[in-house]
Amino acid sequence: MNIVEFSSLPIKPALLENIESIGYTHLTPIQAETLPHILAGKDVIAQAKTGSGKTAAFGIGLLSRLDFTSFRVQALILCPTRELADQVCKEIRTLARFTQNIKVLSLCGGVPFGPQVGSLEHGVHVVVGTPGRVQEHLRKRSLRLSNLKTLVLDEADRMLDMGFEEVISDVISYAPTHRQTLLFSATYNDPIREISQKFQYQPISVTVDSSHHDSVIEQRFYQVDKSKRLNALGYLLAYHRPESSVVFCNTRRECQDITLTLSDCGFSVQTLHGDLEQKHRDQVLVRFANKSCSILVATDVAARGLDIKELQTVINYDLPWDPEVYVHRIGRTGRAGNKGLALSLCTEQELDRVKSIEAYLNTSVKWDEVAPFKIDYESRFEPPMVTLWIDGGRKDKVRPGDILGALTGEGGIEGTEVGKIDIFDAHAYVAIKQDSVNKALVCLQKGKIKGRNFMVRKSQW
Repeated sequence: MNIVEFSSLPIKPALLENIESIGYTHLTPIQAETLPHILAGKDVIAQAKTGSGKTAAFGIGLLSRLDFTSFRVQALILCPTRELADQVCKEIRTLARFTQNIKVLSLCGGVPFGPQVGSLEHGVHVVVGTPGRVQEHLRKRSLRLSNLKTLVLDEADRMLDMGFEEVISDVISYAPTHRQTLLFSATYNDPIREISQKFQYQPISVTVDSSHHDSVIEQRFYQVDKSKRLNALGYLLAYHRPESSVVFCNTRRECQDITLTLSDCGFSVQTLHGDLEQKHRDQVLVRFANKSCSILVATDVAARGLDIKELQTVINYDLPWDPEVYVHRIGRTGRAGNKGLALSLCTEQELDRVKSIEAYLNTSVKWDEVAPFKIDYESRFEPPMVTLWIDGGRKDKVRPGDILGALTGEGGIEGTEVGKIDIFDAHAYVAIKQDSVNKALVCLQKGKIKGRNFMVRKSQW
């Protein structure tokens, strides 16, 4: 396709103006290949990884088909995890800013059921949710899909990996036969093709090159003895000093052991594994995303749906058995025009896995060497930001602008010292640069946010 600009597509003027105000001008490859078909109302199956621009592709498509005057569910987006659903929700809301009348609702597990029912009763245009919670609402009749126009299966391969196939089939059984179905997946395997054959009508198939070239992601491999792997990891982190790095392990036990060791060595590190409670998981992701924690040690299961912008480095502490998983892991870096770094430790027992990766990528990997890492318990590898916890959130009608105003107004904090602000139902988090955190803490503790006093403290989880 030769289309490179959004203005070349049949998009409503108000939506197009908003797209341009966000800063979107040229289409990404996945958008250029899918949007014309999506806008034409056709079913599409697309191979695309997180960070490729796929959310904007299906978001613009479904917003173009909405009847704003009808407050009934007209679009449903199924995602594998709550984190991905929240990210998709935010992007859809941003794309929908051209009108005040669009209601977008997240339906995910891990949060109370009752308030979601209330929101649905008030009328919703777009639902973004995880399969289990959406199914629950359908079975209890709090969610109805009789007016559904567009169904999106986002990261469908991950949903199947997590065992959601039967749940997805049940959810789709509630939807009208005449609808548009869009399926996005990082991989094209037989289960994905079966899902497409079962639920799509004459879909347009789109594949965008998902291999990672060294011009975008620099890939390096290091052969190490198993007993020296932790030492090698410490060396790579101390040498490269990434502001944000995900270290992938194959087991939860390894995650915990590595996190404890790196923490003892002065690194800013947290772990993410499948047994974490949702509240703790949210806290970990907030700190990592706002750069007040530099290293996240995670299993593949725990990292599903993880989409951190400007992730500098991915490190494979263990190499995965499946080369597709390797590609998916390293694809989290080198996004949005940024250069990424992917470092992989390899024991002698894992050399066959390297050969599989080389065959999959159709290239030879580049080997490098690590120097001994001297563990110095006195040195600290501080992250650039510190997180402040505020005892007020959406229920208190606290918005990001209120917190920013309190800091930059009477507080006298420069706006450039304030980082990411995250608002939850009962509390909020704001990232502050290390040099200004004490001043910001005093400012918020003694001052007011939205005319009220809130408890504020440094996050210590």
